[in-house]
Amino acid sequence: MENKIAVIATVVKDANAVDGVNALFHEFSSYIVGRMGLPLKERGISVINVVLDAPIEIINNLSGKLGMIENVSSKVLVTK
Repeated sequence: MENKIAVIATVVKDANAVDGVNALFHEFSSYIVGRMGLPLKERGISVINVVLDAPIEIINNLSGKLGMIENVSSKVLVTK
């Protein structure tokens, strides 16, 4: 199975959701090659970007699980 490079951009709109997001990133940490988090306190949100080197099934699995967390939005960009 071929690995793809992907970026998952995640916006956390409630501080209570951060623990769930971080738990998922820990679960998939073996596929994460980089992470950048930006707390925008004046807006009450956090933006977290992760870069993955993983099979598309893993990328989709993480993305789907992120989408199930309340007050969390994410989008995925995958290489061809």
